[in-house]
Amino acid sequence: MLDLIVTAVQREAPTILAFNLARADGGPLPGFAAGAHLEITLGDGLVRHYSLCATPESAPTRYRIAVLLVADSRGGSQAMHRLQVGDRLQVSEPRNLFTLVPSARRTQLLAGGIGITPILAMAEQLYQQGARFSLRYLVRDRDHAAFIPWLKARPYADQVRVHFDQHDPALRPNFQHLLGPAAPDDHLYVCGPAGFMAAVVDAAQAQGWQPGQIHREYFAADPAAQGEQRPFEVELARSGRRVQVPAERSVVEVLADLGVVLPVSCGQGLCGTCLTPVLAGEPEHRDLFLSAAEHAANDRFTPCCSRAKGERLVLDL
Repeated sequence: MLDLIVTAVQREAPTILAFNLARADGGPLPGFAAGAHLEITLGDGLVRHYSLCATPESAPTRYRIAVLLVADSRGGSQAMHRLQVGDRLQVSEPRNLFTLVPSARRTQLLAGGIGITPILAMAEQLYQQGARFSLRYLVRDRDHAAFIPWLKARPYADQVRVHFDQHDPALRPNFQHLLGPAAPDDHLYVCGPAGFMAAVVDAAQAQGWQPGQIHREYFAADPAAQGEQRPFEVELARSGRRVQVPAERSVVEVLADLGVVLPVSCGQGLCGTCLTPVLAGEPEHRDLFLSAAEHAANDRFTPCCSRAKGERLVLDL
């Protein structure tokens, strides 16, 4: 873990703050590539991950992130918005689950709302590499748009388009028309609210984009999609111990009571930190991290949110 200090706080929009984080001595930090995020430990054991939105560097002297204050926050965004210059944070080294494909012929970047954060770093990296790309940024209105002045000042500003929908679906662009058909080596990166990403992915697939060409990163799970909570049994294969998981608790919580502490970050099946091998039984996948093919394999699951379709799961623990 890195011991970092908040060196700057800037309001990018009414509900979005940007933070600069650095070492106390101003020394170099571990490098990162576009799409990387930091895991930040907050009070009461909260761990949250935030995308790096600065220009990718091999030895930066600061990290920059931006955080949306969420109305129904589980505590993370509220804690971040209380930070002030000089506050210290425990921060992981950059981790990347949303990497650019270096061999892409053409890259399309689509951001919705706060989803602009990793997309900013991608635009910077693609420009540095002389790659062919375009960036579309969809946001509610000008008052809620972050980084607009910064984007307008970039040398690739002519490759950026900003769309304001004013809460009116009729003002949103036609994603199929916007994306167009894909060549075999085209790639699409999309980040933002779940509904926005679903609409973009559906449009891309309708235009012939293949799963391997579509890359996405979620910031929050959809609680409406979680389904019924049922109790089930978990067996730990290495010790033979068995434990009941009640309807109202997660596998991670129940195992922690046994002293089996799994690494957890987002707690919503977004980041893959807690991925655990499954030896028997069929998981009820509720994550947004694994692909459809990985769900079908049923050999791993996210115990922070996923459950069992049947009465029992056997885990390689």
